Amino acid sequence: MAVLEQVTSQQAIELEDKYGAHNYHPLPVVLSKGEGVYVWDVEGKKYYDFLSAYSAVNQGHCHPKIVGAMVAQAQTLTLTSRAFYNDMLGKYEKYATELFGFDKLLPMNTGAEAVETALKLCRKWAYEVKGLAENDAQIVVCENNFHGRTTTIISFSNDPVARKNFGPFTNGFIKIAYDDLEVLEETLKNNKNIAGFMAEPIQGEAGVYVPQEGYLAGAKALCEKYNVLFIADEVQTGIARTGKMVAVDHENVKPDILILGKALSGGAYPVSAVLANNNIMNVIKPGNHGSTFGGNPIAAAVAIAALEVVREEKLAENAEVLGQLFREEMSKYIADSNIVSLVRGKGLLNAIVINDSEESNTAWNICLRLRDNGLLAKPTHGNIIRFAPPLVMNKEQLLDCVSIIVKTLKEFEK
Repeated sequence: MAVLEQVTSQQAIELEDKYGAHNYHPLPVVLSKGEGVYVWDVEGKKYYDFLSAYSAVNQGHCHPKIVGAMVAQAQTLTLTSRAFYNDMLGKYEKYATELFGFDKLLPMNTGAEAVETALKLCRKWAYEVKGLAENDAQIVVCENNFHGRTTTIISFSNDPVARKNFGPFTNGFIKIAYDDLEVLEETLKNNKNIAGFMAEPIQGEAGVYVPQEGYLAGAKALCEKYNVLFIADEVQTGIARTGKMVAVDHENVKPDILILGKALSGGAYPVSAVLANNNIMNVIKPGNHGSTFGGNPIAAAVAIAALEVVREEKLAENAEVLGQLFREEMSKYIADSNIVSLVRGKGLLNAIVINDSEESNTAWNICLRLRDNGLLAKPTHGNIIRFAPPLVMNKEQLLDCVSIIVKTLKEFEK
């Protein structure tokens, strides 16, 4: 089969099933084109995208400014490795550090790589600055977290699907309840070997679980009290998704280490980053950490363009307004619904909880029907459906989507 030969949806699914590892369970729709808030399948049917590649496509599919930057750079210089300087990386580092308010940026490619980088950075700081004995450093994480699927990261996951038969696991992590400042303080007070506390400002994969107001500010204050680094994993919540440039901005929190990814490139290219100030980042020396592709010229050009789009098009402000509208409209329906129990979220990162067990297939079947009705979403944790459209969506489009969602849910009312 020629690379450019058109295939049907069924043929594409069969090819992946036969030749690809079965490490995903995709919704049965085969996409071949995207523009703005829309995607099209290979047969030409048009859909609203309400997942945004897990919030990677915040700026909309194939944004012309981002694609233009990528194409122009790809025709000039693609990769130098970090064995040499290139003329784009410094520009990107300057732009991003000034935008987010940090001294330095360490460039990587994927979200999981950025999390691994932050963990290494935190541990090295603990030994060389805080003065912990080597190999004693502990990092506190939250139950029901999702930070990636590398061996180290799944070592502190409590998802049995992610963990089973992948051991032995990496030591050095303490799991505590999310959104519980008393437990956090008790843990920090009773363990002198803690280097850092890492959390998602909103637990996305856990079902868009939004902590109580003041949790993030309280956690940062406790970290300062006990000389522990506060690490914010904003791979999914960052880059305007929740109505602020990063979700910790809702509580005016400045993390010690900020992790970014996904929409840092607008979904056009794998780009991630770890940001910190000099007192932390300067512990990294040549040979300590790196990536052949991390900080490559295409990534740098794409990231600058992606961040410029967010600012120029006021996407954080749009997410804030449309997110409130979405939750208000959904709440009107939920008030008299017996299939949906609640809607929650911030900005345009939202979820509805289906009135069924996690083991049921109701949410999956609802997503199949949403697909039939022209909107794409995916369940998480069995009975929760996450809704995260591109942030370039307008009010008219959002209300159209709400009508599709409500119409579909009504078909499942008991």
